[in-house]
Amino acid sequence: MTVSGIPPWLKDPSRWPITGKGRAQVAAIGPVIQDGQSTMAENESVRQRTSDSARGEEPLLRRGRPADPRPEAGDGARLGDAASGAQVSANRPATAPADRLETDDIPASNEAVEESSTGEAPQNIDKTLAESRQRKLRLMLRQCDRVLLLDFDLLALPDWPDNYTLAAARRNRDIWLFGALLAAVVFLSGMTGFVPAWIAGGGFGAFVIILLLGIPGVRRLYTSRPSYLDLVIRRQRLLRDARKHIEHLEGKEGLVWQCARMAEFNSALKATRFSELLALSERRVLARNLTRREHIRLYLIYLLEAEKAYARAQQAFFEGHQQAIDRGWSSVAAEPGDRA
Repeated sequence: MTVSGIPPWLKDPSRWPITGKGRAQVAAIGPVIQDGQSTMAENESVRQRTSDSARGEEPLLRRGRPADPRPEAGDGARLGDAASGAQVSANRPATAPADRLETDDIPASNEAVEESSTGEAPQNIDKTLAESRQRKLRLMLRQCDRVLLLDFDLLALPDWPDNYTLAAARRNRDIWLFGALLAAVVFLSGMTGFVPAWIAGGGFGAFVIILLLGIPGVRRLYTSRPSYLDLVIRRQRLLRDARKHIEHLEGKEGLVWQCARMAEFNSALKATRFSELLALSERRVLARNLTRREHIRLYLIYLLEAEKAYARAQQAFFEGHQQAIDRGWSSVAAEPGDRA
């Protein structure tokens, strides 16, 4: 076959091995075959010219990666050493096992970094949470430490006179006043001549004796029961001492409303009966508004519950401190600074 791919005998119809009607049909398609031959020849010539031009011209440039950043002045020597080392390593024949080992080390290092980062993340979160909780407990204990100064005997009012004793003393006082008034009326009636003089003199003597029996110094000689005035004075003194102690406990900031933060350690601090105490303590006017024994006892109950919560919060702080020491968290286990 020729270069064009068509045999010579096919170009000459006289050499075809057919006769008669077949020769006439082949002769009819002869021009079509010649056109195909010319088209193939043109394609061959175009292909030849394209290959020749590709050999003579420069190859086309393809877009590559961006250029490396310009090295700084301080890194010039280091980059030079790295370039020389790269040239030396390029001149040396690289073996396939070494390349395989280098490529295998890269994913392993990445996996190690990922494992270390994922292992450190939960630990950092636990450390941050522990540090935040310790800081909260330390602040809570510092603000409510005055609850330890509670004087139970002073706020419990053990010597408080009961209502029965007070009623009995009031009845004795009324009898004493009635006797003194009656003696005075008899004495005045004798001065006007309404009664005889000896009766008026007896009334005056009775009036003087009754007045003497009402004097505290003379009263202690014949009875040990306190008078009504003594009981009232004792009540006022107990209330005054209790209010002074409450004012000392409250201070300038207010103790009750600050201890309300420890409700997570004792749910009794959330009771609605303490809401008025919290409001007054927050306004720093609690001590002056406690004027009855019921108020003092309610304040005492709240401080007893707050003392329980303080003990539990302190225990939780010590446990967190010990846990931080065991884990080596120095920032969490750091001691608090001195109070200003």
